[in-house]
Amino acid sequence: MPDIDLSKFEKVVTVRTIKRADFEAIINLQKLCFPNMEPWTVSQLESHLSIFPEGQICVELEGIIIGSSSSLIINFDEYNDQHSWAEITANGYITNHNTDGDNLYGIEVMVHPDYRNMKIGKRLYKARQELADALNLKSIVIGGRIPGYVNYADKMTAKEYVREVISLNLYDPILTFQLSSGFVLKRIIKKYLPDDRASLQYATLMEWNNIEYQSTNSHHFKTAFPVRICVIQYMMKKINSFEEFAHQCEYYVDVASNYKSDFVVFPEIFTTQLLSFMDQDTPSLSVRKLTTFTERYIEIFTHFAVRYNVNIIGGSHFVEEEGMIYNISYLFRRDGTIEKQYKLHITPNEQQWWGISTGDEINVFDTDCGKIAILICYDIEFPELARIVTEKGANIIFTPFCTDERQGYMRVRYCAQARAVENQVYTVIAGTVGNLTHVENMDIQYAQSAIFTPSDFSFPRDGIMAECTPNLEMVIVGDLDLELLKRSRKSGTVTLLNNRRLDLYEVKEHNLKT
Repeated sequence: MPDIDLSKFEKVVTVRTIKRADFEAIINLQKLCFPNMEPWTVSQLESHLSIFPEGQICVELEGIIIGSSSSLIINFDEYNDQHSWAEITANGYITNHNTDGDNLYGIEVMVHPDYRNMKIGKRLYKARQELADALNLKSIVIGGRIPGYVNYADKMTAKEYVREVISLNLYDPILTFQLSSGFVLKRIIKKYLPDDRASLQYATLMEWNNIEYQSTNSHHFKTAFPVRICVIQYMMKKINSFEEFAHQCEYYVDVASNYKSDFVVFPEIFTTQLLSFMDQDTPSLSVRKLTTFTERYIEIFTHFAVRYNVNIIGGSHFVEEEGMIYNISYLFRRDGTIEKQYKLHITPNEQQWWGISTGDEINVFDTDCGKIAILICYDIEFPELARIVTEKGANIIFTPFCTDERQGYMRVRYCAQARAVENQVYTVIAGTVGNLTHVENMDIQYAQSAIFTPSDFSFPRDGIMAECTPNLEMVIVGDLDLELLKRSRKSGTVTLLNNRRLDLYEVKEHNLKT
């Protein structure tokens, strides 16, 4: 009898972490498993992979994804037992993921209906438990749905229903499974997931304790996380060479370093000062000349960031890319790496005089002081942008600006202060002062640079950490406490991010690259 080819009988089941190529399959699976609930968005899944890729797991059978789970790490002691799914997941973006946390929090498990007799859920739960072991986490916490309750709600309370399931008198497809997987009931949560009609918005707070957990000194609560900001109110005056410009910039970076600053912030298009020693053409042609300094500008600021051990928000500079001129702000990290943010909204003045093109990507950048965003001048006047970067985890929004008169400046200032209040973030504005009498469309400047905070008792009385004297060349330095910001979002006098009516409205980002 010939050997049997066993490969044709094999059905390979693989448990692995999720990849970007899986997003469409994950969203389709979610629509199938939870037809009456909002599925993940691509931006949320992107955020999961960017923040905690190890916690995003799927089960694949012969190339088809038939199950998945998502999780993040938190210190559960920092949360109220009566939390909501939106609060514990930062509205599905897991930007509250805490690498120093003690608890793995499971935010979703789903299994394709056609494969629910293959213990796919068990495989996903086992993978989570192995992850908790590998990361030395104290426990796994979940807010479990009770979808069977809808059939008994007219006969008993949610508490009575859960007791009946625990006593094995009733069967619930999720709670029964979780109990059999070693989870213990801690509490019943009300209003956990608004669109979970089957559970009538109830959930069970469940916990699996990791018996292999070893306490370490690295897990602790921070009393403060200060980030020192140095803002440059930069004087625009005639210079004679690029070297003179570089010398002025280095002076300010050195000052910031002497104050042990974590960030030094320059204003928008302050590099137009270079035009003061160049032959003048029309503004649009002058700007193209200015772009020839791009590589030298990037080179010296990268050098400054490393040499003086400070992260630099490099104001902004006009850059030519594929024949188009963009207004770009660069982040020069002190480890030598570089990021960039294009200006997204172009003013009529910029379009008319310089022919500037719009950028199309909203970024949030990781730094050694947490996540930050850069919204250049006019961009801070569009509240949707600040809301999007806040949902992506930004704690500080930097706004380099350039305004020629007081009304334009006040638009930037008032909007930056409003963004700090409505998003419970810090905002920082840095502007140019002085005159460039030889440079058309850059001849006058008006600024009062400042550092703004949310408005609550824990912060300065007027929500102003520090501000410059109007129209004088100077610097200001202030400490922004990220731990205080986190506490205020959870237990401030008002908690704007948590109190949004997401059942009535939402802000969505479109990915123009897809």
